[in-house]
Amino acid sequence: MRYLALTENDRRQMLAEIGVSSVNELYDAVPDQFLLKKPIDGLPSHQGEIEVEKILNEFAKKNRPASQGSFFLGAGCYKHHIPSAVDHLIQRSEFLTSYTPYQPEISQGTLAVIFQFQSIISLLTGMQVANASMYDGATSLAEACLMSLRIKNSRKNIAVHGNIHPDYLAVCKTFLDLNQAKLVENIDENCSAVVVQYPDFYGNIIDLNEVRKKCDAVGALMIVVVNEILALGLLEAPSQADIVVGEASSLGVGLNFGGPLLGYFACKKEFVRQMPGRICGATIDADGKHGYVLTLNAREQHIRRDKATSNICSNQGLCATAFTIHTSLLGEIGYKKLAQINHHRAIFAYEELSKIKGLKVLNETFFNEFTVEFSKNAHEINQKLLTKNIIGGYCVDKKMIFAFSELTSEDEIKNLAKTLGEILN
Repeated sequence: MRYLALTENDRRQMLAEIGVSSVNELYDAVPDQFLLKKPIDGLPSHQGEIEVEKILNEFAKKNRPASQGSFFLGAGCYKHHIPSAVDHLIQRSEFLTSYTPYQPEISQGTLAVIFQFQSIISLLTGMQVANASMYDGATSLAEACLMSLRIKNSRKNIAVHGNIHPDYLAVCKTFLDLNQAKLVENIDENCSAVVVQYPDFYGNIIDLNEVRKKCDAVGALMIVVVNEILALGLLEAPSQADIVVGEASSLGVGLNFGGPLLGYFACKKEFVRQMPGRICGATIDADGKHGYVLTLNAREQHIRRDKATSNICSNQGLCATAFTIHTSLLGEIGYKKLAQINHHRAIFAYEELSKIKGLKVLNETFFNEFTVEFSKNAHEINQKLLTKNIIGGYCVDKKMIFAFSELTSEDEIKNLAKTLGEILN
């Protein structure tokens, strides 16, 4: 029997209070093609617990884990080795069950980890301040766009420079539509900010100094997106930016069939009061001891909603802890070395794939990910790779974006090149 806390009369009163006649009216803003008109095919009706477990296990068998066969998929989520110490430590009850550290007197451990996370992000991005993490890279970028609109309050456009992750752009468009703002291609005086990805969606490394000049020419802020945070172990920090956002789940968190993810958000100190989410600060208490506390919280949970910078009201605390543990285990030298290994794997792959007839490597610069163009449809090639137990790259028409990491062996790269050669010739 379903448990519903509200009576039918309760629901009628609530609907009347907000001025609608039925629950269905609450979904009027959702396009009709996305509304469920009938039960989902293949999903049975209610069952007992034993039957449900069997059904879910059968569904799970249809997954193809990244650990089975060779794996070359990236495009925003990357497969890296995660030390066993990370999972062991985050499962300690102090981390696993901790709630928002509103009471600093009993949350110093959690706050200390958050502060360390912020410090690592600031060091990697070249920014002065960072917040306590975000849901994911896409919403981080959307929040950065909204932040630029608040700072440049007379401007209503965001310029997109170069190739940005399409999922990130889709999320931004949704957020901006709600704020009567829009994404545009041209950089002009109507733009509050210019968004650039580093490396870009296809793996190219953009000259940020040139983008900075274009921003300064029209008085726009510069937002840099880095969705493979390991790249900042080898590439120059994007210190030219005003705001740096991106995805950090590749370290400490892992793929996990698509989530959870870990967004980060950093900016120049002058914009700190416009930053969304939580910020942890360090101080000295009355006894002269180091202490940590949430500070500068211009969030809807703390102040009047119309004065809040954002309605994002949570962070990825456990994921941020996992990232912090992983990066702390690596240290500065280990972080750089890991980035170098990833780049060297990609260079080896570049050399091997460049020998194959029927494909062209499009990149002149890259970190651990680059794009090739086939003479045939990339999706069809990916399906053929899958029959050889190879999970290929991300497909866009005849293009495929391949990613490589410390977990990609040279033998796997050689086998990929050999298999592609057989498919194409």
